[in-house]
Amino acid sequence: MSKIASLTLKLAVVLGCIAALALIAYTLVLDQQIRSRFAGARWALPAQIYAAPLELYPGLALSKYQLIEELERLGYRRHPRAELAQGRYAQQRDRIELQTRPFSFSDGPQPSRTLSLDFGPSQLKQISEGGQPVSLVRLDPLLIGSIYPRHGEDRVLVNLAEVPALLPHGLIQTEDQRFYKHFGLDPRAILRAAVVNIRAGRVVQGGSTLTQQLVKNFFLHNQRNFSRKFSEAILSVLLEVHYEKDAILEAYLNEVYLGQDGQRAIHGFGLGSEFYFHKPLAELGVAEIATLVGMVKGPSYYNPRRHPERARERRNLVLAQWHDAGLIDEETLAAAQARDVHTSQQTLNANRRYPAFVQQVHRELARDYPDDVLTAEGLRIYTSLAPHVQAAAETAVIEGLDSIEASRGLSSLQAAAVVASVTDGSILALVGGRKPGEAGFNRALDARRPIGSTIKPVVYLAALQQSQRYQLTSLLKDEPLRLDMPNGSVWEPENYDKESHGEIPLFQALSQSYNLATVNLGLEVGLDQVIETLHGLGVEDQVPALPSLLLGAWDRSPLQLTQIYAALASGGFAQKLISIRSVQTREGQLVKRYPLELADPLPADAVALLNWAMQQATQNGTGRSIYRQIDPTLRIAGKTGTSDDLRDSWFAGFGSNYLGVVWVGHDNNDVTQLTGASGALPVWARMMRMAGLQGLSARPQSGLEWVPVDTESWLPGDEACRSVLRVPYIAGTVPDQQAPCARSGWNKFLDLWR
Repeated sequence: MSKIASLTLKLAVVLGCIAALALIAYTLVLDQQIRSRFAGARWALPAQIYAAPLELYPGLALSKYQLIEELERLGYRRHPRAELAQGRYAQQRDRIELQTRPFSFSDGPQPSRTLSLDFGPSQLKQISEGGQPVSLVRLDPLLIGSIYPRHGEDRVLVNLAEVPALLPHGLIQTEDQRFYKHFGLDPRAILRAAVVNIRAGRVVQGGSTLTQQLVKNFFLHNQRNFSRKFSEAILSVLLEVHYEKDAILEAYLNEVYLGQDGQRAIHGFGLGSEFYFHKPLAELGVAEIATLVGMVKGPSYYNPRRHPERARERRNLVLAQWHDAGLIDEETLAAAQARDVHTSQQTLNANRRYPAFVQQVHRELARDYPDDVLTAEGLRIYTSLAPHVQAAAETAVIEGLDSIEASRGLSSLQAAAVVASVTDGSILALVGGRKPGEAGFNRALDARRPIGSTIKPVVYLAALQQSQRYQLTSLLKDEPLRLDMPNGSVWEPENYDKESHGEIPLFQALSQSYNLATVNLGLEVGLDQVIETLHGLGVEDQVPALPSLLLGAWDRSPLQLTQIYAALASGGFAQKLISIRSVQTREGQLVKRYPLELADPLPADAVALLNWAMQQATQNGTGRSIYRQIDPTLRIAGKTGTSDDLRDSWFAGFGSNYLGVVWVGHDNNDVTQLTGASGALPVWARMMRMAGLQGLSARPQSGLEWVPVDTESWLPGDEACRSVLRVPYIAGTVPDQQAPCARSGWNKFLDLWR
């Protein structure tokens, strides 16, 4: 051997050793990468946000039609009784039979249950299971949103042991038939694909195994070059060395990319099932499983929503492969191939379903959790949202604004609505604009507008707390006044009708929303007392000590106004409005509860007097048109509000179960020509009628005396006098002076015949 040949050989050996060492080093680096990444938490899981579960119990005010609406929202399917299975229901006259889905609540898991529910016209009469009565059952809660990581990936994790058996078997048959035989790379498949592609003159078939596809999605970028393919091959072999085939297959089921929903990437068959078919993976039929498996080849190209015929052709090819492999029989093949490609239109990005409410939840969560926790640890957030109340609020805003614009020749109106529970201050519904499903400016949280006369109950409550000085029948002066302001201007408030009404009783001044009487009263009581009362009602920020405050020249958002009225609705307890009930880990362990927070209550008897006066406002005052849409037998307390120049229309009111606030106006603050009664009130009434508002109790409250009052002198009168109104007084505050009967015996005789 020549000297040159010898040197060349030695150099080749040295270079080979260096290359081998480099390959070993590179392999060790990749090995460390795959073990560290694959062994721990494999995915950044977004926090999932759930609505409140519907609790069913005998006596619940719920019709069978309302239950069916809730079941449809949850993705339950209607089937004949013989086909009843998990996630399905059947209707037989006044009975609904259903099989619930299992779910892990904060107090423990609830298994799937087969129930029979018997209904009256508007009430759930009885629940039974296997012939035995059931006192309470909860439906699985509706997933209403997620808090995604910045890269936008979303997924619902599934376990291999829990998915339909046809899915992994069918996936392997379609994508990688030698999955359990190869070591991460399949030379046969690579050679076969090369021959097919050479003959076709283009790439028509791939030779990648499921392991390689997982590695590409999980570890590598999408660039197509030799370096990436080289790394993919090594990583695939290493993955097979360290992990069992079933673990790799399960990871693939959760990682595979199945499409895009705006900025959210749909990963895994669990989320794919929810996104395209609005039901859990365990409830998919053969045709639906085949549709998802067929999408693996090209999620955009075979998207069943955008390209149903293309998706159907691909699905039927997959079904034929399964039949040839013996996975399905002839009858199943024929039935599945004959089905149209049906996808749910309800499964668009859940955050777009209730974006305004989800935004409020996110703000509350941000006080306790950093973003990296909310976007990576798969927390389960259980909220107070009541889907049927939210649906009522959304429909009322849309239809209500359309009706107002059509009848008054207006356009471009906007609205916001908030509904809260009277009992615990939890937010049941929140609408941020005329298009509830669109994210953007959230008027319920961020539109701060002058609240007008909705502040007046606070002024009257400040007075009624001075019970020895003010009662509901105390006469107020509804007279003009002039106030010199610090800037040198003069403030001269007016009534809406430009008239003054002399001396009128306090409750009537509120029910008729007289500005002059309210300002005179507020100045007598003192601005400091009014502001103190506002703080007692839950207002935490600074309040301007200006006389114009008495007429609502103070900007609040609909949610902030709801906070004030929540204390009035609850009898004086300033309860902090909340949208979250609890937070769990993805394994179901409780992280935090959000209990009811109460401040020191305001005097309950004074609040009771005020609420009676607000009932007068809806029965005989500025809010009386409410009973055009609401059952007139219901007792409702409420107050209209209108800002200067008819720019903002408000209504705030409550029954025994719901408190609601509605604002109507223009985003550009233009004049609407709407009062509180002609704008916000009809939207509020429509919303509460659909939501199932219950009236206030007619039972007298302890600590109050109900006294007949002569409506001409506004003094306690004779029980026999027929011109009296029974008015509540705090015990010990009834005026000593008594009015004579203002009506003659002849008039009383005539009254007997009327």
